[in-house]
Amino acid sequence: MFFDAKEYAAAARVLGGLVEEVPEQTGPRLLLARSYYHSAQLRRAEEELRVIVERDPVEHYARLMLGRTLQRQGRDDEARPHLRIAAALGGSFDEE
Repeated sequence: MFFDAKEYAAAARVLGGLVEEVPEQTGPRLLLARSYYHSAQLRRAEEELRVIVERDPVEHYARLMLGRTLQRQGRDDEARPHLRIAAALGGSFDEE
């Protein structure tokens, strides 16, 4: 509902409580990270995404989001490996 209304900060508030209740579940944490990303809370998005990637290194979408979050912060060198891994997991390979 909050995503459809593009009320990402409100979504983050709701999802933060849910993640506290079920911290082991990837789905709510990924939605929380997306909420942070879309509301320009990039450090918070990065923190949540790093938790997901640490637990599940082959979680494709979390890798992609982490790379993009780092890019938005101007940290291209740190973003590059995550974007490459996401591309490989998604079946596309960059020719560099």
